[in-house]
Amino acid sequence: MPATPDKRDIDLAAYRHNSAGKGKPFDLKRVDPGAKPYSSGDKSQDKAALAALALEVDELQNLLYAHRKQSLLVVLQGLDTSGKDGTVRGVFSSTTPLGVHAVGWKAPTEYERAHDYLWRIHQRVPAAGEIVVFNRSHYEDVLVPVVNGWITAEQTAQRFAQINDFERLLTETGTVVLKFMLHISKDEQRVRLQERIDDPAKNWKFSLGDLAVRKQWDAYQDAYAAAISATGTSWAPWTVVPADSKTHRNLMIASLVVRALRDLKLQPPPADPALAKLKIE
Repeated sequence: MPATPDKRDIDLAAYRHNSAGKGKPFDLKRVDPGAKPYSSGDKSQDKAALAALALEVDELQNLLYAHRKQSLLVVLQGLDTSGKDGTVRGVFSSTTPLGVHAVGWKAPTEYERAHDYLWRIHQRVPAAGEIVVFNRSHYEDVLVPVVNGWITAEQTAQRFAQINDFERLLTETGTVVLKFMLHISKDEQRVRLQERIDDPAKNWKFSLGDLAVRKQWDAYQDAYAAAISATGTSWAPWTVVPADSKTHRNLMIASLVVRALRDLKLQPPPADPALAKLKIE
């Protein structure tokens, strides 16, 4: 189906970085976590638009699966409570589990640490015809170790270069890579963490370790800015998504996923000529 013009495309430049090594570093501080560039201003209307986009994701994914020549990798990164789980539920709520898979990345196991840090990642990238959503990703290996001082500046730069090469390999072999940093404010994170404490049904989501990471807020903001600056490439750009509003976050990401799938210009595969005369008795 053809892409429809959207005046909001003009605003995307403020949230995207795709010129690693060629221009100024990305300034994360200039992005307002409370902004709503993809919102109509009416929450109910935004939710209706999101539902329609979720259905379109399903339609386009069916065509992607039918062709089985290309694939889509969606990377979701963000601090605790930024809404990675909620994005998966909201954007891919209407898709069949046959062609869409979500992978939640935790700290590497001892066996995984015995390999290079990208070894486990490469095993879970999408096969032809699939959409895979990474809830956290290989970018944890240039965030957590950096903030905690476990790797040097030289090792960090080396990993940035390796990640760029890895993602170029993926794109050159048929995988579209979309990378989203879910950008929330410190105050909004405080509210969401408190909700997890106050609501018994959400207690399982809270860990005392979340508070330790919260104390490193500024260091993580700097680490994210550095990672986006170094790995936002023409083949795998970063998009920073204002995420204080859950509805807006999902709407923006769904819009960009649909656009990426539309850009593949997928059509139903040609039918077997024998079907033209086939009658089911």
